[in-house]
Amino acid sequence: MTSTSPRPGTDTSGAGRTPRTGDSATVQLAVSTVIFTLHRAEAGEAPRLWIPLVRRIREPFKGLWALPGGPLLPDEDLASSAARTLAATTGLSPRYLEQLYAFGAIDRSPDDRVVSIVYWALVGPDEAVRTAERENVRWVPADALTGLAFDHDRIVAYALWRLRSKLEYSQVAHALVGELFTLAELRSVYESILGSPLDPANFRRQVEASGVIEATEQYRTGGRHRPARLYRTRRDVRMADDGPLSEGQGPRPSGS
Repeated sequence: MTSTSPRPGTDTSGAGRTPRTGDSATVQLAVSTVIFTLHRAEAGEAPRLWIPLVRRIREPFKGLWALPGGPLLPDEDLASSAARTLAATTGLSPRYLEQLYAFGAIDRSPDDRVVSIVYWALVGPDEAVRTAERENVRWVPADALTGLAFDHDRIVAYALWRLRSKLEYSQVAHALVGELFTLAELRSVYESILGSPLDPANFRRQVEASGVIEATEQYRTGGRHRPARLYRTRRDVRMADDGPLSEGQGPRPSGS
């Protein structure tokens, strides 16, 4: 897995620091993002969900790992802020980006009152592997995290729950496969997210009946089994429906 290190001076906590001094204290607004991809640590191993983390270079929690993020600038909307900080700290441009939740516990930061608007994003393995790990950026399994800065352990756990829940009524899993994929590869994405195996025949029937995918005339070859037909996600299918918020809200989910 690869990713770029943050630019010098980039605040990856979620906000700049302002001393908390009683009634004169200000509330800092920040935007952070949980980025999921699928990755096999070893050849032959089942793929797992991984996320990139950034090592904090300043207090509070200096030296601990945290989610990519930064302060909300006065002239940008929330989704644009999430996209900007992702590009600056990881070099990633997600195919799927959605607002997750607002985290604003009074004591979540020891120095400032920080409210973080958190997004979650999905990137395909082909994009994730193009970035190089550096000293202050690394990819880790999403289901084995402890000791992150602030309340980021809790944020990751909530993002995992949201991703698994959303599989039941959306096509977000398609953001974790390439443009062309076999049904077995798509099923593997679902199994990796859910953490349990699915019946291949039932999965095939449900996916083909959904109208979300379309068959191509191409096949995956080179394995021990007979060539498998390749499919693609229909270009008129959105990975999720944002309703009235679909337009004019900056970067948005896309099935293209």
